[in-house]
Amino acid sequence: MHAVDFEQLAEIELQKDEEDLVHLGHEGTAVNRPLQTPEVHLNHPYYDIARHDIIHVAGDDNFGRKVITFSCCRLPPCHEIDHVRLLEYLKYTLDHYVENDYTVVYFHYGLNSRNKPSLSWLQSAYKAFDRKYKKNLKMLYVVHPTNFIKVLWNIFKPVISHKFGKKILYIKYLSDLREHLKFNRLIIPQEVLQHDEKLRASQKAKLPSCPAKCPPPRPPLPTQQFGVSLQYIKNKNSGALIPPVIKDTISYLSVKGLHTEGLFRRSASVHVIKDIQKSYNLGKPVNFDESDDPHIPAVVLKSFLRELPEPLLTFGSYQRILEITLVENVLRVTRCKQIIHSLPDDNYAVLKYVMCFLYAGRFESSSQSRQFDINV
Repeated sequence: MHAVDFEQLAEIELQKDEEDLVHLGHEGTAVNRPLQTPEVHLNHPYYDIARHDIIHVAGDDNFGRKVITFSCCRLPPCHEIDHVRLLEYLKYTLDHYVENDYTVVYFHYGLNSRNKPSLSWLQSAYKAFDRKYKKNLKMLYVVHPTNFIKVLWNIFKPVISHKFGKKILYIKYLSDLREHLKFNRLIIPQEVLQHDEKLRASQKAKLPSCPAKCPPPRPPLPTQQFGVSLQYIKNKNSGALIPPVIKDTISYLSVKGLHTEGLFRRSASVHVIKDIQKSYNLGKPVNFDESDDPHIPAVVLKSFLRELPEPLLTFGSYQRILEITLVENVLRVTRCKQIIHSLPDDNYAVLKYVMCFLYAGRFESSSQSRQFDINV
């Protein structure tokens, strides 16, 4: 099939998508509504593009990787935007993060015949993102995909590597993103949220009504390590202040990880991390020497802290921590000490253990490493 035929087919599918939206309850095509986020400064080098609110950096995913979002509903009509500048702005944004692992979320809703870039532009855009950008891209989430996306996939499939193709995950509903990302930190346009609600309502209307009983939440296992409180772990481990996960990961990293480039910045295999978490939760021993990859225990340690029901520094200290910047410089150390010493004993012990390891690592990374040991 020739490029012209693909272009025509893509246009047909896009028109069908717009008709489906009308049947779903959307009035015509999506429009670029007034911004709800802070205004872009006039001195921004790409102010003409950034002001449309198309691209955002939205926190981290569940593995600490930076998340960049692209919202099609924010694309203005083609005659109102320079797509060459759009591509430059996208690369400009990614250049701040591509040296480390990162994730992209593409919100497809809102792409229509008025604002769709040309097929030739899409092809040139794909070529513009060389290995520098593709290497550390770990996942590309395509939210609310349509048949138009399938046509595009058929067009680009011959030039997309199998390895890159495995990084693409189609997301039918926004709720499906929760298991992969910190959903509440995402900057999602109101139009996308409303579209998702209509999709779910439409799906419910097609399903036969039947009473659904939600099973009660299962209590944690006695050996559970992830997603439970420090108090729970201590009670199940004979009163030990330092959880096994933290002790194991830091013991390994203090000996074999301090000279590893990108430690605590690079990610590891999602499947490997989940298997290790499962082993810990079942009370099975974990041997990090088997993988011989310091990034794995580093990610496990970050995951443990991230999944605590309450942050290590506690919700109660959050506001006081934010207010530190308002305190005079000479008093900030005293204020920090007050906050730290007000933490619960379990939190204080774990924080001290982790911070002593990080502090020692500053010196160990430039000299011969030794076994990390500290009495809490």
